Amino acid sequence: MRILEKILRYMAIALILFFFADWVVFAVRRSRGGGMGSVSVEQYLATPLKGNKAEYDFVGMADQSCSRTIFPQYGGGTWNTPCWYLQRHNQRWE
Repeated sequence: MRILEKILRYMAIALILFFFADWVVFAVRRSRGGGMGSVSVEQYLATPLKGNKAEYDFVGMADQSCSRTIFPQYGGGTWNTPCWYLQRHNQRWE
């Protein structure tokens, strides 16, 4: 049981250090004018109808800003989704 606790403790410490290193790299990139990217996202609007039904309308394509990091990072006044995640999940439902 002690070995499992030590493993979990070291994994948590490693994860925190990895997040901090990702944040430092992001901060350095932003200070030099980079670190942010943009991904085209499909936007859909769900309109409720009678009888608990919904109509889904395609609104269009829009560019969404994202951070070139591994974890979501706070920059520019909002939390930025990583570009690698946003490229795989490029549909936005409202």
